[in-house]
Amino acid sequence: MTLKPDHSLLLSSPKIANLNWTWAHSFILIQFALQLLLLIPQLGLLRVPMRVVSFALSLFLLVKLKPEGSKHPATNLALIVMAILVLELSLHPQINSITAGLAQCAMYLAILSPLFWVRGLKITQVGFNSLMFLMWGIHTLSSCFGVLQVYFPGKFQPSLSTVIQNSIYGGDNLLITLTNGIQVYRPMGLTDSPGGAANAGFYALLFGVVIAIKHKNPILQIAGIASGGIGLFCIYLSQVRSILVLAAISMVFLALVLIRTAQIARLTMMVSTVTALFAATFSWAVAIGGESTLRRITSLFVVSAHQVYQENRGHFLQDTINDLLPKYPLGAGLGRWGMMNNYFGDNTYLESQPIWVEIQWTGWLLDGGVPLILAYVAALYLACISAWKIAINRKLDDFALWGGLVFAYNLGAIAITFNYPIFNSQGGMELWLLNGALFAATNNIKNDNLSTT
Repeated sequence: MTLKPDHSLLLSSPKIANLNWTWAHSFILIQFALQLLLLIPQLGLLRVPMRVVSFALSLFLLVKLKPEGSKHPATNLALIVMAILVLELSLHPQINSITAGLAQCAMYLAILSPLFWVRGLKITQVGFNSLMFLMWGIHTLSSCFGVLQVYFPGKFQPSLSTVIQNSIYGGDNLLITLTNGIQVYRPMGLTDSPGGAANAGFYALLFGVVIAIKHKNPILQIAGIASGGIGLFCIYLSQVRSILVLAAISMVFLALVLIRTAQIARLTMMVSTVTALFAATFSWAVAIGGESTLRRITSLFVVSAHQVYQENRGHFLQDTINDLLPKYPLGAGLGRWGMMNNYFGDNTYLESQPIWVEIQWTGWLLDGGVPLILAYVAALYLACISAWKIAINRKLDDFALWGGLVFAYNLGAIAITFNYPIFNSQGGMELWLLNGALFAATNNIKNDNLSTT
């Protein structure tokens, strides 16, 4: 008797071709491809169209995909955010221009829209797993380029952003001196900003650690740990202390998830691995980055974290609270800051001149005042609660660890709001995509379990 191969077993394995590819996967890949294209100097004239395409794709999927299934808990608050912006567009007397205002509204909608269009996808457990591996691979690749840029100065370096070239914050602040005396830009990774590899490094660490403790396959465990080490190296050499603190905090929250679910073996593995990674990678970074890297990192322990933040980014938050909040409690008018002002603004009127924004809280205040801040923060709170509930749901078995990752990912993004306007960038779309996909996949798993009982 001849036995026929059981192809269903192959198709059910995430290692084989059936990765349950969806528009979510394509969206992440296209965003990454557009980011790479921005690094090519010859395409400088297409920079604005490529930026537009990045957000327009999300709007396209909002129209193309019909929402189905349960709504993510943050969905209604996302609608409130958009309602506030529409009121700002219609009623605020200091709007920069109709074009810039419409563009700002469209950008907010594009960033939030994954909450809506992801519901139109049939994201299975295997599909979500492959999405996580895809994002892990992208961030790890960017981190690897950050390492190469340090070891081979100039050979793997993309062109510097024209915005940074023209910025008052350029010059020596963007450079580090290695132990061999060579000066290089802080690792950029696959971005056009010195220090940009720090963000990729943070996510390479976060994804790598979760993958290492989630899987028993030794190859995946080694790859996850290596990814975390490379990511930490980029953070150290980029000398972005806020990201280093954020990485430590995220590891603590991941540990809390494991404690809450009584996964002692995984907790032990994680604590020992992460402790070794932070120590070994620190030695590696100092051996390459020299005294400047050592001074920058050890400064975190010389003074309080509050003082470190205050000396670097804290004054932006202080100015927002003390100066801008009393002037613009209901917003300053749309289109008065950022890329939407650069691309579409009309800055001929004194009352609607551009306002410089460095952190997300300033951007929220200018765009919609206190109401927008409250609505967006509430949406993020519900996203965190949703991810936490999934992370501690023991009925989900190993899948619950992805909830822990997304929970830590959310907290990381919230922390970055004090450093950078992440929710007016591709990073914001990525966060809402992850939260929407996690929620949809969890519901599909629950429904599958009900149908089999």
